[in-house]
Amino acid sequence: MSTLSGSIMEYETVALDEKENCVLIIDQTKLPGKTEIIRLKSAQEIWNAIYLLKVRGAPAIGVSAAFGIYVLARQIAGEIVGQSTRQLAGQFAGQITGQIAQHTAGEEKEAEFEAFYRRFKEQKEYLDSARPTAVNLSWALNRMERVCLQAGREGKGLSEIIELLHREAVKIKEEDIQVCRSIGEYGLGLVKPGDGILTHCNAGRLAACRYGTATAPIYLGQERGYHFRVFADETRPLLQGARLTACELKSAGVDVTLICDNMSATVMKNGWVNAIFVGCDRVAANGDTANKIGTSMVAIAARRYGIPFYVCAPTATIDLATPTGAEIRIEERPGEEVTKMWYKEPMAPEDVKVFNPAFDVTDNELVTAIITENGIAEAPFENSLQKLCRTQK
Repeated sequence: MSTLSGSIMEYETVALDEKENCVLIIDQTKLPGKTEIIRLKSAQEIWNAIYLLKVRGAPAIGVSAAFGIYVLARQIAGEIVGQSTRQLAGQFAGQITGQIAQHTAGEEKEAEFEAFYRRFKEQKEYLDSARPTAVNLSWALNRMERVCLQAGREGKGLSEIIELLHREAVKIKEEDIQVCRSIGEYGLGLVKPGDGILTHCNAGRLAACRYGTATAPIYLGQERGYHFRVFADETRPLLQGARLTACELKSAGVDVTLICDNMSATVMKNGWVNAIFVGCDRVAANGDTANKIGTSMVAIAARRYGIPFYVCAPTATIDLATPTGAEIRIEERPGEEVTKMWYKEPMAPEDVKVFNPAFDVTDNELVTAIITENGIAEAPFENSLQKLCRTQK
């Protein structure tokens, strides 16, 4: 763990430390007061970081999961090889070098992979249980598992498998950067210089590896002198709009105004908002989208005042196996996040019942378009989303 100084824009949201075999993340629960980098080495540390929102945002969760399962795979492989070497040393003390070479061939090599994959699968499923709503978590882990299985079928040794997993994890991160930039380019074509933009929660570079999704058009516009006026919803219950979006946009020199969630309709009615960009954690096949709680209220107000409501979603976030938003499992968080977390003293009656869903589902009829790295999907979403996902393949 290390505390850093300077702008939040100077640091990577998620990185890999090969030397120490760990995942490096910005602890987002400490922002904006402190920029702290933490090192994640164990399965429990990685799981806790995802569950406790130390790292959050669908793309960043996916990258963290890919790096995380790679780190754990290295540990598993090291333990298996070490165990095999010790066994051989006891049996063939004077001929260890030749016997190791023989040991890694044929049936014993296959058994070694099976032992590796069994533990890999356990760790993969454990990490996947950290957050149920964000599809990028399972998407990235499944992608890493496919690489592992393919290598096993091809009879590759553990050292080769580890290298392939490393390449895939790095590729997932590199793709995320390109995906977000592409979303930004498409989104930028939907607005004009000087526009007012409203966003909800944090779908910025802290939720990804660079650019973000919903903020990608804002950052590209900033680079090109568009001078957007941005309104960032505070976003209950975890204040990710206030703590994260306002923090990173201000650090980047963007004209950003923080508002409470219940003020969004007012700024729309005043004519200060020309477009709304939000991210999402899962898109159903029919175009229903799950995003941080309160997003559906923004969409309803946008419809009332005739403001386009755009959802920025990498194709990895599109879940064609989920027919509608009704099938999306919504994570519920502890009530203390509402009643105690942000206050010196509890601000609600003791033991009062609290309903604290982390997400809500915005009905597709309220969504103007879904912006992906492959293009812009419009209604009917069942057709347009499938077409864009086929483009991805």
